[in-house]
Amino acid sequence: MKKYLYLFTFTSVLLFLTSCTSEDKKTVTDTTPAIAVKVSQVVASGNSPFLSVSGKIQASNSADLSTRMMGYVDKVHVNVGDKVRKGQILVSINNSDLQAKRAQVNAGITQATVGFNNAQKDYNRFKNLFANACASQKEMDDMTANFKMAKAQLESAKQMKNEINAQFAYSNITAPFSGTVTSKNVEAGNMANPGVPLISIETPGNFEVMAMVPETEISEIKKGASVDVIVKSMNKTVKGKVTEVSTSAKNSGGQYLVKIDLEKTDVNILSGMFTTVQFPVERKPTSSMVLIPKDAIVTNGQLSGVYTVSQSNTALLRWLRLGRTFGDQVEVLSGLNADEAYIVSGEGKLFNGAKITIQ
Repeated sequence: MKKYLYLFTFTSVLLFLTSCTSEDKKTVTDTTPAIAVKVSQVVASGNSPFLSVSGKIQASNSADLSTRMMGYVDKVHVNVGDKVRKGQILVSINNSDLQAKRAQVNAGITQATVGFNNAQKDYNRFKNLFANACASQKEMDDMTANFKMAKAQLESAKQMKNEINAQFAYSNITAPFSGTVTSKNVEAGNMANPGVPLISIETPGNFEVMAMVPETEISEIKKGASVDVIVKSMNKTVKGKVTEVSTSAKNSGGQYLVKIDLEKTDVNILSGMFTTVQFPVERKPTSSMVLIPKDAIVTNGQLSGVYTVSQSNTALLRWLRLGRTFGDQVEVLSGLNADEAYIVSGEGKLFNGAKITIQ
């Protein structure tokens, strides 16, 4: 009888606890206030408002300086980032061999000058003798030939000196214009080789973009056209103007070079930055293009997404695969279909599952 009483008591307690738990679950309600949001409808465009191509920024005035002679570097007078003036010495190359050659050339000039002066005196003397019929034609011809040979030897020695002086100019690398040193590829004691860049300089402040346009679109690009240049690393847009349009893609694999001069801007752009150049040329893709504002994009590391509205009026984060940028809009390649709604802005911090109310 005690065994049945114990079993009955345990079962009663279990049922009581279960009923209490069920009642507790029923009484818990979400009292979090809903976040007021603004939504927008995805618009699919059949025409892209721009032709977008990749480009790279470079200084309008830049130079890679090298030498025509081989020799050891005595001293590098500048560092990367230094400002230099036109004509300033940047790199000094050992020129002891040139100094020895110049001494030989100077000695040769002295010798050739003495020979020329003697030949000239003999020529003038025999010229007078020949005029007075005191010298034969053969003697006059010999003196004339000696004089011309001495004159040619002197001229040859002088030209050798000009050649040595020209080589001396390449032993000191100087700045061809005022600017800033952007790279230094040599140190004191290194061997300088002909044609190998030693120092690179550029004039800051004036920049241009080199862009490659496919052959299917190059006919639409006109010189003088205004374009938008988006600096990818800063997400800033700079105005530019097309200054050169290549008419040949022989050495560029079907891509045509287009050069764009950038306008003066407060954006701290630097040479080597990658850009997206947007030409005002309409394109007609084979499928509709989904565009949404960049302000609606949510980023998390390498991921990009947008908040959408679920059937239960909660925020639903959806990850996207993005394409090209068109002004303040970005192309959605996948993750969001046409005619779907997405959240543009909210009056609170959104998170996945947050209650929302549409304004």
